[in-house]
Amino acid sequence: MLVDSTFTLKSGDRAPDFSLPDADGAMHSLSEVCGKHGTLVVFACNHCPFVVHLASALGDLAARAAAWGVDTVVINSNDLDAYPQDGPAFMKTFAAEHGWVFPYLIDATQEVAKQYGAACTPDFFLFTANLTLFYAGQFDASRPKNGSVADGADLQAAIDAMIAGEAPPAKVYPSSGCNIKWKPGQAPSWFPG
Repeated sequence: MLVDSTFTLKSGDRAPDFSLPDADGAMHSLSEVCGKHGTLVVFACNHCPFVVHLASALGDLAARAAAWGVDTVVINSNDLDAYPQDGPAFMKTFAAEHGWVFPYLIDATQEVAKQYGAACTPDFFLFTANLTLFYAGQFDASRPKNGSVADGADLQAAIDAMIAGEAPPAKVYPSSGCNIKWKPGQAPSWFPG
């Protein structure tokens, strides 16, 4: 199912806190993964073609952003029992293949995804140094089947504006991708399925 992000968080809202394990079981809290000048929280997984399409470009963008003090964390909230290809062993391989040197965490209860209002993979939330929401929207206008190459133009423009102390982008397009794979009975009330 193709889903657009619902943007439950509004501009200026504070990032919901979390403490989640990575694929090796090491715990990471929001306060530990946030950057000096901002934090990018991404909801993603291994198998979604939308994530696969931009995964390497995300690794590149995250490396550039880290140089400016904007750190990245990716959260996998999919039902890993129903989608074992998104599980820990595959997460490590996927991250390595795409240059993801940032934390890639598991939201086993799916509560963090609900708190952020994440609807799809990938879904992007950019927060200021004070952890208030600056941008929630698409990575760029590319899609797996539209023949374009992912470059992260929309997200990069938002990061640039935030670092420069400018206002958030006036026109924002929602993230598009595969719906988060909710566990039976766990889908939030706003989920269309």
